Amino acid sequence: MLTRKQYELLVYIDNYLRDHGISPSFDEMKEALALKSKSGIHRLITGLEERGFIRRLAHRARALEVIRLPENSDDDVPEKPNNVTSIASARKAPHRPTTVPTAFSDANEAISLPLYGRIAAGTPIEALRDQSTMVQVPAALLGAGDHYALEVSGDSMIDAGILDGDTVLIQRCEQAHDGTIVVALVDDSEATLKRLKRGRGEVMLEPANARYETRSLSPDRVRIQGRLVGLLRQY
Repeated sequence: MLTRKQYELLVYIDNYLRDHGISPSFDEMKEALALKSKSGIHRLITGLEERGFIRRLAHRARALEVIRLPENSDDDVPEKPNNVTSIASARKAPHRPTTVPTAFSDANEAISLPLYGRIAAGTPIEALRDQSTMVQVPAALLGAGDHYALEVSGDSMIDAGILDGDTVLIQRCEQAHDGTIVVALVDDSEATLKRLKRGRGEVMLEPANARYETRSLSPDRVRIQGRLVGLLRQY
């Protein structure tokens, strides 16, 4: 037997998938069920999985499969939900398991990110865009948005704790605050990992190693490709 909130969430997710082709966000699920925190959604999803109504798919990060809905609405739920479509309308068509990415993630899950290649932390090098190589990253290290990984080459960011051979995790963006470590594309051909500074009409790419000098460039020569959000290291 499902609790009322489990039932509401299951029907809400299933109807949302049918209507939109994608799963609702964590915030949407929280709002639909009038919960105060996302941790409540986590517990409900875990409960639904344990009872065999949904399934987390192996080797597919943040993907859920809706396996079944309660067959006897009068017996399986304590009361009719207020914020979601009723089970009768959810049964308007034969149910098929639906698998789509969802905002749900677990600290133990891994996400596959494209490893584009080596980025210089010393002298800029041409950015590689090889998406055939993937790296597994704990979901807990990433937030919202699109991400990719790059392997660090060089030692110009060692004072920021970034070493040669490290894998840096980058969130795609085109703007960043001063002091942020970013992937900067110079003259549309060379990429470098540096700390971003601005001043006197210039963009400064600042290393974290006294052996290297800060590069000052006109704004039209620099495009932000992303900001550093995490780092992986093998010993």
